[in-house]
Amino acid sequence: MEIQNLSSDSILLQLAEVMETRRLAAPSESYVSQLLHAGQDKILKKVIEEAGEVLMASKDGDNSHLVKEIADLWFHTLVLLTHHGLRPEDVLAELRQRQNRSGLAEKAARQN
Repeated sequence: MEIQNLSSDSILLQLAEVMETRRLAAPSESYVSQLLHAGQDKILKKVIEEAGEVLMASKDGDNSHLVKEIADLWFHTLVLLTHHGLRPEDVLAELRQRQNRSGLAEKAARQN
């Protein structure tokens, strides 16, 4: 599936569709399939690895590198969502719910 539209959330939705199809592919045919077949621990290691690379890129002060590392992190979190049978829409809905609430109020609500 070729990704056509680069609007903010449609790219995430299109990537999720690609990942769903990769779930059924042989691991030899797809990196996403390799991760999904390897299981949660492998996916979590990649998320942690990419998060560390985001931190290092931020400290380096190279914005282009930072954007690339964040893209890698988002990609791997999409793989994690796919592993759990979740979709970007689930996360976007949560963000929309939080949108009109102050960060402090939202944080306080989570502690209850």
